[in-house]
Amino acid sequence: MSAPIEHGNNKPPEAGAAETEIHVFERDPGDPQRKHVNPLLKLVLELGPLMVFFFANARGAWISERVPFLADIGGPIFVGTACFMIATAIALTASWMLTRTLPIMPLLSGVIVLIFGALTLWLQDETFIKVKPTIINTMFGVILLGGLLFKKSFLGYVFDSAFKLDAEGWRILTFRWGLFFLLMALINEVIWRNFSTDFWITFKVWGNMPLSIVFTLMQLPLMQRHALPEEVEQKQA
Repeated sequence: MSAPIEHGNNKPPEAGAAETEIHVFERDPGDPQRKHVNPLLKLVLELGPLMVFFFANARGAWISERVPFLADIGGPIFVGTACFMIATAIALTASWMLTRTLPIMPLLSGVIVLIFGALTLWLQDETFIKVKPTIINTMFGVILLGGLLFKKSFLGYVFDSAFKLDAEGWRILTFRWGLFFLLMALINEVIWRNFSTDFWITFKVWGNMPLSIVFTLMQLPLMQRHALPEEVEQKQA
């Protein structure tokens, strides 16, 4: 005789499991369950640690006087590195608290910041923190260009909350950003090897940022041509 069938729970076990599934990393750009952060707040979380690094290096002696344990770390570049690491950890924590996921690109950058920052402080050698932008930009460039070989655009993970493009638009934009990252890696190598530490830090904040903004503005015609219809309608409303 067959066992009785219970009708009290009609939901398949798989469905219940899916609802409680935890996503550590941010969902795909097209996933309807992907949580979005305000673009301005997202910009603050991504650029904030860099601004902290610049300020801490410029006012390293002032900070060391008010935070005694930082005085044992070393000169301004080392104080700035320590503050950079702390700010990066705070930014990633804030992203997790807001979305319960970790943004992929900032996470990769943050891991490198923590690793090379720790090496900088441990070995008292500023070379490690100077090489970090070269490694990050090269990695991002290789990831973006490499993704195109498999017909995938990873740029959507960064910009999907700001605008929507068709497949061809994402492909072209990803290719351009991939080349831009490689160019920035080359520029960083030239500057840190041939100029002073203060000049390198100044360029890192006030040179990298304007170049990125100018490059982004140059992509506006492309983004307008390849914007999805609903995106165009929203902008015209």
